[in-house]
Amino acid sequence: MTRPLVVVGPSGVGKGTLIAMLQKEFPDKFGFSVSHTTRAPRPGEVNGTHYNFVDKATMEKDIASGKFLEHAHVHQNIYGTSFAAVRKVTAQGRICLLDIDVQGAESVKRSNMDAAYVFIAPPSMDELERRLRGRGTETEDAVLKRLENARIEMAKKDVDGFFDAVIVNDDVEKAYEALKDVIKRHVETKGSSGANHILSQYGPVAFGIACAIAIAARVFINGRP
Repeated sequence: MTRPLVVVGPSGVGKGTLIAMLQKEFPDKFGFSVSHTTRAPRPGEVNGTHYNFVDKATMEKDIASGKFLEHAHVHQNIYGTSFAAVRKVTAQGRICLLDIDVQGAESVKRSNMDAAYVFIAPPSMDELERRLRGRGTETEDAVLKRLENARIEMAKKDVDGFFDAVIVNDDVEKAYEALKDVIKRHVETKGSSGANHILSQYGPVAFGIACAIAIAARVFINGRP
């Protein structure tokens, strides 16, 4: 198992672009956990690639059945990450990338999944608004609602210990290099290798004890600079 990377940030900040850059440079190293959503596809979006597009009744049924790691109601729609989507990536020995919002990140934290958390922030709210309007895919009401939610999400980035790092995406190349550095420090160095070493050296009982200690220490680990 590899440690997943939870990527959080307001709509329009460029999370998808940064994730696509990772996948292009390291096609065999990262796997994207494709989220489910009840919203309609935007032009050019492909079912199963950008999102798993499902109807609301089906998604609500699966959530009630415990099939989702996290879910959130956003802009009159439901977004969520299924356990199956994460398992599909980790089973391939890849680092699982989760592009979710603050609500989703809070749910993942409550699940005790050992993940790294990074927040992608815009250089300013004015720039974020410019990017949202520049997409040309949103109604005025949708843009205003996304900006309102963005202000709420931006406040979360300052909560002590919640995120391993905050990256300001004012220049996509610089932000990408910063993201790779976060992965090096918080994903690759805290992945499964240490657990495998304990298992091979001391056996399954000691491994179980070590896991319990790791879960108890998780808040401390995530709070490191």
